[in-house]
Amino acid sequence: MPAVVLVGPMGAGKSTVGALLASRLGVTLRDTDQDIAAAAGKSVQDIFVDEGEEHFRRVEEEAVAAALAEHDGVVSLGGGAVLADQTRILLKEHTVVYLRVGVADAVKRVGLGSGRPLLLGNVRGRIKALLEERAPIYESVATFVVDTDNRSAEDVADELVEKVRA
Repeated sequence: MPAVVLVGPMGAGKSTVGALLASRLGVTLRDTDQDIAAAAGKSVQDIFVDEGEEHFRRVEEEAVAAALAEHDGVVSLGGGAVLADQTRILLKEHTVVYLRVGVADAVKRVGLGSGRPLLLGNVRGRIKALLEERAPIYESVATFVVDTDNRSAEDVADELVEKVRA
């Protein structure tokens, strides 16, 4: 069982904070987007383009279930993983941290969205829409909510270490 599962939108810092947190807890980080890309032999963006979002979400649901069952460190989920009913059910058994980020910080961190299939077009508008649509879902699965705006990844990781050990 994972020590902690990180959820949140793109730009929240799941990968960066996850690596720092794993290091501080003496465990490894498993990123389900990386698992999917490695298994497919191509990037998440290419999977979206070649097979479509529906196919990606099916593969993602399987990758998340495997990571939750097999990994004992920190697990970082892709931003849309919580959209799957089965994933939300599985997350009830875990310590889940929602890394919350505002539109301005998310846009700064994501940049112009290259490699982000859901951001084609108006990056700021797409991020705002995704945050508004998914925030209630992230909150519903979270054991803890941690704000990341105007904070360093190190600061967020320090707070998480305290919360996870408490």
